[in-house]
Amino acid sequence: MIEASNLSKRFGAVEAVRDISFVARDGEITGILGANGAGKSTCLRMLYGVLTPDNGEARIDGIDIRGEISKARAHLGVLPHAAGLYGNLTARENIHYFGSLHGLDAGRLTARTAELSRILGLESFIDRRAKGFSQGQRIKTALARALVHDPGNIVLDEPTNGLDVMAIRSLREMLLALKRQGRCVLFSSHVMQEVAALCDRVVIIGHGRVLADATVQSIRERSGAASLEEAFLQVLGDTEGVS
Repeated sequence: MIEASNLSKRFGAVEAVRDISFVARDGEITGILGANGAGKSTCLRMLYGVLTPDNGEARIDGIDIRGEISKARAHLGVLPHAAGLYGNLTARENIHYFGSLHGLDAGRLTARTAELSRILGLESFIDRRAKGFSQGQRIKTALARALVHDPGNIVLDEPTNGLDVMAIRSLREMLLALKRQGRCVLFSSHVMQEVAALCDRVVIIGHGRVLADATVQSIRERSGAASLEEAFLQVLGDTEGVS
């Protein structure tokens, strides 16, 4: 379970996140929606410990990300917006490097990498250097890297960005499989259809604040909208572009 409690973050005069609170539960997929500059990525970066909140708390399975960051990260797999692979390393080496950081021994690393390679379809490029990868190959490798230590919680920042139809389908199936395993999945996306199809709950953020936190059906019913996109625009007041 991932908990955000009254998170706030300011960059100079800009208040990027203002008193945000929500819970992403085990066995559910929770989506974060918001326009460009709404504070989605800032919020996620505080949850996985890259940014330090000015106020509030972020907890992973009850562990304070600030007080026990190493312990919290052991329970967390992260796919950042920029995949951040090491270009001179192969996909296998990227995965092994992160697995070793989480304390996996050689035998476990080998077995886990083979398992993820099969599930995510990495076999054809697992031993190629990452600097020549397509966007889909980069995302698949970064996802394998995030999952190598078998975390109970997964955070993904716009994971479908730049993916083709088949890669998006594979990612969707992976996220649903993680949900069925009882994992907590939290992701941001600009693709309304993906959020509507996958998410048990949706958190809509605007101007650094939580504007809605409910199921897709509930958000649509409250707004009287026929689709999540229409409901989203109504919540934001039709003044911000979809991110």
